Amino acid sequence: MATIATLTLKADGNLEGTLTTLNVTAPIALIPNGRKAKDNEPDYRIVSRKNGFELGAGWNRISKNTGEQYISVSLSAPEFGTIYGNVAPAPGDDLTKKVIIWNPAS
Repeated sequence: MATIATLTLKADGNLEGTLTTLNVTAPIALIPNGRKAKDNEPDYRIVSRKNGFELGAGWNRISKNTGEQYISVSLSAPEFGTIYGNVAPAPGDDLTKKVIIWNPAS
């Protein structure tokens, strides 16, 4: 499992950090979708903190194995195509630190 982003949970509920792949390093934010009106709409919008462009979305999910909640994300840009991943706690004891783990299509 490859870590493709490091994030910090902010007091306002945003997750901010850096998306890092072999070819891309970009500041991003996962912003709670306050306008969600339907169950199939995303729970988060993922935007570039550099220029505000929307890069993707995230959905709250429940793990079938552990019953714990996590965020499933999809990111798209011409530089890297589409990337799927999951937001998970970062190593260590700091609950505000998160990572996006790449979830390659099978």
